[in-house]
Amino acid sequence: MGAGHDTVARELVRRARAQGHQAESVDLMRLLPYGTGPGLRAFYRTSVRHAPWVYDGLYRAFLRPGDHTRPSGVPLARLAADGLERLVARTGADVVVPVFHLAAQLTGHLRASGRLRVPSTVFVLDFAVHRQWLHPGNDVCFCLTDQAADDVRRAVPGTHVETTGPVVSPEFFTPAPGADGWRRRFERYAPGRPPVLLSAGAWGAAAGLGETARLLAGAGYLPVVLCGRNQALRSRTARLPGALALDWVTDMPGLLNAVCALVDNAAGQTAVQALAAGLPVAGYRPLPGHGADGVRRMADLRLTESAADGPALLAVLDRLMTEGPEERRRRAARGRAIFHTDVLERAVALTGRPTVTSRGAD
Repeated sequence: MGAGHDTVARELVRRARAQGHQAESVDLMRLLPYGTGPGLRAFYRTSVRHAPWVYDGLYRAFLRPGDHTRPSGVPLARLAADGLERLVARTGADVVVPVFHLAAQLTGHLRASGRLRVPSTVFVLDFAVHRQWLHPGNDVCFCLTDQAADDVRRAVPGTHVETTGPVVSPEFFTPAPGADGWRRRFERYAPGRPPVLLSAGAWGAAAGLGETARLLAGAGYLPVVLCGRNQALRSRTARLPGALALDWVTDMPGLLNAVCALVDNAAGQTAVQALAAGLPVAGYRPLPGHGADGVRRMADLRLTESAADGPALLAVLDRLMTEGPEERRRRAARGRAIFHTDVLERAVALTGRPTVTSRGAD
């Protein structure tokens, strides 16, 4: 649905090919017929950008965990069944790896009905697992944390569940060559001001981003705003005194190594990349629905800090700026410790075949 799913799928494909397998990423939205996929994506993008209360209502109705019966995503996902079946048959795939919850609903349905004859190993990308990730027909669920794995076990007893940690490109774990260029840019733009990255995701969806940028600028920081592909947001942000507005960034490892902290609102791939880079993360003004649940879960696990309001955010950032080297090292190590198993290797191993053709469904 968003760039985070695409980023994970591309990295799994890269790993598969590096290990000598054939691999391909498939966009589930393109398998849905009659323009359903683009329409669904446009509706979701519009909701999170302009009417987050609409998405929050949908999340409560369809996704939030709980004991009450809720509508299933299977009927919608089932529209892509014939397309996925044809792809698996054409490629001779040995395993399907959903990295999007509707894809997990589809593969679970196909496995349960006997129409998908190869394993489906779901990689759950959320720290707080919502119910649309879960279908008893899937063979395996890979989770980011032990807590998420326990949630899956309770919700779908009997499902094989493993904790693997997140997936990011290896470049996030090593010194980034592009960091010095970013630092020079920040120093030219606002000499002496610590740069703090504000993330609005690929779609530029965030509540009160301008207000947050003004708050940070007024406190002596340089707010560096990731506007994604939202040009209207970039135009608005560029007019804010003391803020630096960025459009689509291709050098995320360099950028994350050049800023002092990330202010995150979604507990998504940008936050995970920051943990890999050893960058402190503060959760603030989270997106409704699974964004808010994920931000809370990351804070509960002490992977991030949480700020309830503007003064609390400034207090968090001020504390991060003054912490000593040893405390900074422990914080970075705690974040990196969640990356401990290669999802792709586990997916391949579970097929029982030494040479595997792998597909990543997103």
